[in-house]
Amino acid sequence: MSTSQVFCFTNSLKQLKRRKALKAFHEAYHAQLHQDYHLAIEKYQESIEVYPTAEAHTFLGWTYSFMGELETAIEECQRAIEVDPEFGNPYNDIGAYLIAKGDYSEAVPYLQQALGAKRYRAYHFAHFNLGRAKEYQGDIINALRHYKQALQLEPRYLIAYKAIEHLKKCALN
Repeated sequence: MSTSQVFCFTNSLKQLKRRKALKAFHEAYHAQLHQDYHLAIEKYQESIEVYPTAEAHTFLGWTYSFMGELETAIEECQRAIEVDPEFGNPYNDIGAYLIAKGDYSEAVPYLQQALGAKRYRAYHFAHFNLGRAKEYQGDIINALRHYKQALQLEPRYLIAYKAIEHLKKCALN
């Protein structure tokens, strides 16, 4: 076998693994949407076994979070970061899970990393979660700033608007 034949074979095998992993990922996501979390976990794990991606680890973590298993969710997001440190979703998700646990100070660095991630399309989520962390820490000015930045990035993000209105009402009382 020539070098070019080995390269083509290796490349074809890699593409086959990717397709198989993507199929399992889509099946997992479908199961997750239908709240069949055990099947979703099984399919995300299958996807990861075939071809590990930051997305599969992150979504597996998200599934665990729906089941109330925040520590396991955080561990999966940390694995996602190991696979691709430029993917912003796991940073934001870890921040959200830490907020849910009441670890507001711990959440902030992860959320800031989400804002600096090159491969991230939902910066408004990270700003909103930073707003939540800051609000819970009593830093109302920075909370308001982040809620407003979330709205600037996604004007239809109603929850950020409601958070701003809530802070305004609290300031009036």
